[in-house]
Amino acid sequence: MSLLLFVLGACSHASLNDESKNTIKTVKSALQEKAEQPNEKSGKIHFYLPNGYKIKDEKPNNIILKNGSKIYILFVNPQEDSLSEVVYKGTVNQYKRLNINEKFTSDSKFGFLTIKELDDDQNELTVGIGGTKITTQTETSDLVEDGKAMMQIVNSVKFGK
Repeated sequence: MSLLLFVLGACSHASLNDESKNTIKTVKSALQEKAEQPNEKSGKIHFYLPNGYKIKDEKPNNIILKNGSKIYILFVNPQEDSLSEVVYKGTVNQYKRLNINEKFTSDSKFGFLTIKELDDDQNELTVGIGGTKITTQTETSDLVEDGKAMMQIVNSVKFGK
């Protein structure tokens, strides 16, 4: 009986491999969607926040977001356009090994997704377009949902007055 419970318990956890494939598809699709209209502002940065997301702290190029107990770091380099690979290269170069390292191009955008497996079903998820990226720590089962929301956020970033 205990073996059956162990097997059932193991099956209920989302596998990083399966969730990563679904996250890649979802993030790529979200990149190709029409950008959401900005509904928040931090300095000269205008961006969309999905329901439940709030600004926790603001610095000139980093905006700390919160959704429930999760923290997200939105980084914006206004000197880099939506086709730039500078932020992407800086992101991947900080790791010895990434579980997922995907690049996407759509219209006039260079998008990317990285996933680094941490401990205890936790992953570091980063999604970006050009000079903008957002990073969080999330459970494997939340990768798809977080990846989509994060791409919607970075896809909406605009610079204004």
